[in-house]
Amino acid sequence: MHEQPPSGDARLLSCLAQMVQEGASDLFLTAGAPPTLKRQGVFTPIGSVALSAQDVREQAYSIMRPAQIEEFESRLECDLAFQTGQADRFRVNVHLQRGQVGMVVRYVSPKIPSLDALGLPPVLKQLAFLKGGLVLAVGAAGSGKSTTLASMLDYRNEHTTGHILTVEDPIEYLHTHKKSLVTQREVGLDTLSYDEALRHAMREAPNVIMIGEIRDRLTLQHALHYAESGHLCVSTLHANNANQAVQRILNFFPEDAHNQLLMDLSLNLKAVVAQRLIAGTRGKLVPAVEVMLLSHYVSDLIQKGQIEGLKTAIERSGEVGMCSFDQSIFALFERGEITQAEAVANADNKTDVTLRMRLAAGASLGVEGMQMARDDEDAPPAATH
Repeated sequence: MHEQPPSGDARLLSCLAQMVQEGASDLFLTAGAPPTLKRQGVFTPIGSVALSAQDVREQAYSIMRPAQIEEFESRLECDLAFQTGQADRFRVNVHLQRGQVGMVVRYVSPKIPSLDALGLPPVLKQLAFLKGGLVLAVGAAGSGKSTTLASMLDYRNEHTTGHILTVEDPIEYLHTHKKSLVTQREVGLDTLSYDEALRHAMREAPNVIMIGEIRDRLTLQHALHYAESGHLCVSTLHANNANQAVQRILNFFPEDAHNQLLMDLSLNLKAVVAQRLIAGTRGKLVPAVEVMLLSHYVSDLIQKGQIEGLKTAIERSGEVGMCSFDQSIFALFERGEITQAEAVANADNKTDVTLRMRLAAGASLGVEGMQMARDDEDAPPAATH
């Protein structure tokens, strides 16, 4: 039986209500500064009164269960989920900074956004229906990895029967039973650890297993085991792009295990979806998405350990759905979703993206326009008096 969830300090609830009302993504509570909201990358303090260390501690402890307080005081870190009476849900990280309690709160939408609403590539719908294999969503903190996986699972839930099992720390999006049954287990609340939950997962007969995050070798071994045994396993990993994701996986293991690991990945790593959020022209963040699919060529590169070749393979692939970051960024620019400055600032190869823009501009001018532009460039400077 679960104990009664904590209700939260009134001061914190007021900040959370303002956070939701203003559409902010994050709330920061740290001693010596006012509560601060982050919206579209802009930080705005709530009022001008700085929080004391005691203020932050009281507000953090007001949303933590006794077991979470005990975990925090022994490990000095704690991740948890908190839900207000209005059903607004938040992901919370409590930590120490300079010996004092700090807290960062992220808003989790009560409704799982669709893949289309998020502006994600159509190929993700196909990935959601894979019979088996490993699919990774990668990116920096706050890039939308968890939301992408939740949207993929929800799409599958809406369109096919089966059993979806998630193991999360903490649970973020709440799934409902649609065509599929969904079992969600939270580390520390429903299970002692990722390892405990994943060791027993097969007995729960899932078709899909979602692991909140791969943080260590043991969790990755579980993920690969399920992928190899005919289950679709999806998870997140902190990496900037697809080739860095593969390299990070290798770094979990000693070098003498790499050959077998590369073979396993070459057979089972069905896709890596990497994303970045970029400031859009309509006042919202838009995702630039790199997609690496397990084509024969990509599989061969991974098996041979030629990880540095994956970036070029993605860029030059004719595989439908494969896309590099720069190709995605250029497409966003062409559709008018981001400015030229944002496109160049976020590109991996700024020179290449700039050249593509110039070529596209020349094509839109037509041959005559390009000739006029050349004539302007070749003309002598105007005389000055």
